[in-house]
Amino acid sequence: MPILHAALSGFLLGASLIIAIGAQNAFILRQGLLRRHVFVLCLICALADAVLIALGVGGLGTLIAAVPALIKAVTIFGALFLGAYSLIAFRRAMHAEVMKAAEGNGASLGAAVAACLAFTFLNPHVYLDTVVLLGSLSAQFQGWARLAYGAGAALASFVWFFALGYGARLLQPIFARPAAWRVLDVLIGVVMAALAISLVASLF
Repeated sequence: MPILHAALSGFLLGASLIIAIGAQNAFILRQGLLRRHVFVLCLICALADAVLIALGVGGLGTLIAAVPALIKAVTIFGALFLGAYSLIAFRRAMHAEVMKAAEGNGASLGAAVAACLAFTFLNPHVYLDTVVLLGSLSAQFQGWARLAYGAGAALASFVWFFALGYGARLLQPIFARPAAWRVLDVLIGVVMAALAISLVASLF
């Protein structure tokens, strides 16, 4: 029972941290609607979370918390990347011809993977949530229970990203119209811009 309790605690906390409107989720949602490289991108996001959670549970969270310059550097690069992607999303919203999922338009696998990795590792909140927060809270468990806690948190990431990526196609009838893609890209642009501004503000 202690192991099951630890796994459930990790799953629920992990889910509460990743189920939110953010850059990574917005990217996976759009790729899911386009049905482009969904499995690979969802796997990358889930595995990245699993690795970071494992590092946090293993004690790296304490080290990162002690090096604020590292988080600051990631914050700066993350803000620049999100700002640039925001402009791309707004530009994309102005060109209806690139928004039709039926045409199979989208980034190549290499470009999509590169963007996915950037959304994942240039986001300082990912380290604060997975490595620092989840890692520090794992201290309440010992031995196998601690491993179960980390496994539960990692499982939440796998469930969420694959559900988001493949569940997006249920919205396909709505996005059969270019106008819907325009609205989505405007929203993505707003989210990315807001996140970039919040990251810059956090530096001051």
